[in-house]
Amino acid sequence: MKNFTLGLNIFLVAAVAVLFYLHFSSPSANNVSSVGTKAVPTGNFRIAYFETDSIQNQFDYFKDIVGELQAKDQANAKVLGDMKSTFTTKYQELQKSASALSQAELANKQQELMQMEKAFQGKEKMMSDEMEDEKFRKMQDVKKKIEDYLKEYNKDKGYAFILSSSTDLMYLKDSSYNITPDVVKGLNALYKKKK
Repeated sequence: MKNFTLGLNIFLVAAVAVLFYLHFSSPSANNVSSVGTKAVPTGNFRIAYFETDSIQNQFDYFKDIVGELQAKDQANAKVLGDMKSTFTTKYQELQKSASALSQAELANKQQELMQMEKAFQGKEKMMSDEMEDEKFRKMQDVKKKIEDYLKEYNKDKGYAFILSSSTDLMYLKDSSYNITPDVVKGLNALYKKKK
């Protein structure tokens, strides 16, 4: 009986080893065949990419958004510059007339300057936060437009993935899979329709 159990265990270990070998050595297990050191996908697995900087430079909606954000940033800078100029003028006036003012008048003027500085800092933070929020929302809108277009574009193309190319993320790319011109052309056509 002891020999039978030992024989059965050896047989089972050998059967598991054979199954393990057959499972992991089968070429159809992961749907990729090896040629030398290069993995070649089998079937209809296709990937395409578009150049992010080309979208930023050629997509009219993106350029309009960037222009709007720059205009708002300049307007904010003007408001803050005017506030800072007013503060500087008041500060210089106080320095010139400080010797002629009473202690109470001087304290009032200093308090006024401190309130102006606090108002400036509050306005600067509020404008900065608003700009960041608006920039985020607008860039999300641009991203959504690109995603929506790519879904429509890919209906008859059959790509498994469409990636955005960035120099710090992609190390090798075959330009025959570059769909940037199609994406830019399609996005601009949609944007012009909605204008």
